[in-house]
Amino acid sequence: MTSTKTLFITGVSSGFGSALAREALASGHRVIGTVRNEADLRAFEALAGQNAHGVILDVTDFERIDSVVAEIEATYGPVDVLVNNAGYGHEGIFEESPLQDMRRQFDVNVFGAVAVTKALLPYFRQRRAGHILNITSMGGTITMPGIAYYCASKFALEGISDTLSKELQPFNIFVTAVAPGSFRTDWAGRSMQRTPRSIADYDASFDPVRMAREEKSGKQLGDPQKAAQAMLQVIASPNPPAHLLLGSDALGLVRDKLQRALAEIDQWETLTRSTDN
Repeated sequence: MTSTKTLFITGVSSGFGSALAREALASGHRVIGTVRNEADLRAFEALAGQNAHGVILDVTDFERIDSVVAEIEATYGPVDVLVNNAGYGHEGIFEESPLQDMRRQFDVNVFGAVAVTKALLPYFRQRRAGHILNITSMGGTITMPGIAYYCASKFALEGISDTLSKELQPFNIFVTAVAPGSFRTDWAGRSMQRTPRSIADYDASFDPVRMAREEKSGKQLGDPQKAAQAMLQVIASPNPPAHLLLGSDALGLVRDKLQRALAEIDQWETLTRSTDN
């Protein structure tokens, strides 16, 4: 990057948030990162002296977010880049998964990102500058058995990001939905919340999927450090993309999904057109 920036990253204790914070700090940027407890705050601030600043914040503590963002702006000056990274994965057969699990998934993955974005937008708009990165997933375009709630949350964040990129374009504010494939984070390990199995009818189709996902955890093709470096390139770009896939698996799976979708649209085109006057 040609100039130093101030990044506000939610969830810097692990995963992509940690990797991006470390790469940004190594490049000389200032990072304000949210953590969940004092121990994580001390560990984060120890990374880079004057450039790493931790904030204890749960992104579902919606009543606090506006005041936290106002304090950040007052204390550290203008935030240049918001990275909505905080999130987790829920795994469970749709029929077996309680409704409250979906509410929690959306509270963190969608409403948390929305609330933080809403808090920062007035500052970005007044300055006519800013960049928002929403960490979504290839699961925001493709779907897989057993992660309906997770995919739904990422589909939602993709849609919000795309709409927001159009609304904010007149103010020189960019929005990029970053959609990783499978990376060596703890998404499928410690961070994954799994609903217990209860309906035997799904055993044959889903148990092998769950087992494969658990066995693959930590051995994925994607390197989080390289993902962080790619995100820094996007942040440095004068014309960043509205959507960015990360990882060759995401590229292949999303391309295949879009090609199949186009083929189905063509197959049913006559019926589609039949509803016009």
